[in-house]
Amino acid sequence: MHELGVRQPANVRSEHIRDFFRHSHRRRIGSRSNARRLAALRAFFDYLAGRGAITANPVADIDPPKSGTSLPKALNRGDVDRLLAVPPQKTPFILRDYAMLYLLYATGMRVSELVRLPVNSVSLTAGHVRVLGKGSKERLVPFGEIAAERLKEYLDSGRPALVKKSSPFLFLSNRGTAMTRTRFWQIVSTLAVNAGIPRQISPHTLRHSFASHLLAGGADLRAVQMMLGHSDIATTQIYTKVEGSRLKTTHQRFHPRG
Repeated sequence: MHELGVRQPANVRSEHIRDFFRHSHRRRIGSRSNARRLAALRAFFDYLAGRGAITANPVADIDPPKSGTSLPKALNRGDVDRLLAVPPQKTPFILRDYAMLYLLYATGMRVSELVRLPVNSVSLTAGHVRVLGKGSKERLVPFGEIAAERLKEYLDSGRPALVKKSSPFLFLSNRGTAMTRTRFWQIVSTLAVNAGIPRQISPHTLRHSFASHLLAGGADLRAVQMMLGHSDIATTQIYTKVEGSRLKTTHQRFHPRG
């Protein structure tokens, strides 16, 4: 109890708890960490009250800190075009890397789903990929002609050069094994720097960009939810907040009476 400024639990008052969290805020301890601390303190004092060691829980009337909702940061269309510009030299690794980029932006799947895709999950003729998502839930996600072209190039000229022994996975490393999440994060980061994108991006940035650009183009929220594999539409609705904030900024900037 020393951090609260008192030595005996029975002497702790609600003002001590509030002072403690004000001090935590000044130390820039995150709201989620403080919420966990508050929950632990509430449980501790509930236990003491139940044992008769204190008469009242000093945490009972204290609300948890608001964590807020972090809005995803999508790439703009120009950054996407620069990132997806395939270099003239098409080695097996380049064919693989850009096939992954195109498929990720075309489908919005999670990077964990992308790196574990089996070869037979992709249908170039139907233009869709079968994705095994969280909770082993399967979904079909469509992709367009350009992504199909990148995948065909990789399957025809890239993947055969990377195969060391039989592997069910679509995207292979230089050892012929499945691509890892960490390695693909490194690839995306490097390609973004090479493309002159002025901020760090990750595979998840492309998932955000997929959803944001679909909604900005008028896509149905339920359809985007299904393609992303969200079990709860509230998770997908964060992207409507992103587009709403952008619309507000645009209105304030350009409207004569904004």
